[in-house]
Amino acid sequence: MKILVLNCGSSSIKYKLYNMDDESVLAQGGVERIGLDNAFLKLALPNGEKKILMHDMPDHKEGVNFVFQTLLSEEYGAIKSLNEIDAVGHRIVQGGDLFEKSCLVNEGVEAGIESLCDLAPVHNAGHLKGIRAVDHLMPTVPQVTVFDNAFHSTMPAHAFLYAVPYELYEKYHVRRYGFHGTSHRYVSHRVAELMGRDIKDLKIITCHIGNGASVAAIKDGKVIDTSMGLTPLAGVMMGSRSGDIDASAVTYIMDKLHLQPQEMADFLNKKSGVLGITGISSDMRDIEEAAKNGNERAQLALRMYNYRIKKYIGSYAAAMGGVDVIVWTAGVGENQISTRLESCSGLEFLGVKMDVEANNCRGEEKLISAPDSKVQVWVVPTDEEIVIARDTMEIVLNQQPTDEAESDELV
Repeated sequence: MKILVLNCGSSSIKYKLYNMDDESVLAQGGVERIGLDNAFLKLALPNGEKKILMHDMPDHKEGVNFVFQTLLSEEYGAIKSLNEIDAVGHRIVQGGDLFEKSCLVNEGVEAGIESLCDLAPVHNAGHLKGIRAVDHLMPTVPQVTVFDNAFHSTMPAHAFLYAVPYELYEKYHVRRYGFHGTSHRYVSHRVAELMGRDIKDLKIITCHIGNGASVAAIKDGKVIDTSMGLTPLAGVMMGSRSGDIDASAVTYIMDKLHLQPQEMADFLNKKSGVLGITGISSDMRDIEEAAKNGNERAQLALRMYNYRIKKYIGSYAAAMGGVDVIVWTAGVGENQISTRLESCSGLEFLGVKMDVEANNCRGEEKLISAPDSKVQVWVVPTDEEIVIARDTMEIVLNQQPTDEAESDELV
């Protein structure tokens, strides 16, 4: 069974084609600058080489169409016919409280995703464009939606509600949702496998630390709390996002800078975080290099960054009544040695003892705590796409039999 996984943003499409017989990746790449000049598709060849293909893509339909053309091409293709694609799985950032698990796409699901655009206007609108593009180009191929916040749907009300009038939750769904759920789900299950333990017997803290970052507390296989909130802005300090901030500080800054609500949202999402503190970059590699060269604001940003992650680890250990394992994943979590070490230093009272030599690794599954550490600390590279592919296969195989005729026509 071959499954295509799509992650459609406002002007981009990431894709992976899987052969689910052995979960091998047949093709992968991404389209960028949809609707803009100099749009292109960047793909990874089997030998690891990257190739850029320029192509005019005024909308998502043409973007998806060009992905299909590339998958079918003689030079870069992985399939002979679109009939080989059995299903398409989509990452959906915001499922609100309407979707607590992955589901087959139909008109009701599309309408539900559209109704949640207020909570994630850029993301959900892009996802819908991708779904509708596939529906236009391959109308009989089943599509499945996998929601980024679904794994967090097990949070109890006392964890997900904000201390504002309850009517705001009832009328406008104002609550903590959390994000990166597919990643937290993958690495928590994977670390249980690596430990040879049942996830239902573990207290796990997963740290998805990338340009966007979130931490989750997972007890007995279920999320009981997570750092991101109504939107991905809340929680730990990030590349260009502020993370947690006093709400009155927001209104104070708006008044001083004469900002409108959307301008303030952009300020906190795009101009804050380590970028705002350093004035250099939102990329932690740049910040770490500047800090090594003596830049005091870069050094300050790193201290702030690591301190906030440590606070969440400590608070989630308290919330769960202990912790058995801490997992690091995503771009920074998998690759930034100093962040893992500094964020875990001072946690010896919880039973955390790092192995400095073992921690000197990047992008590999590895136990990085000391042999006598009561709490295991692991690096587990995330794989959100395989989770989406697995959910898609399971749902499609369990659906009622339908007409299997498929279209091979490209528009």
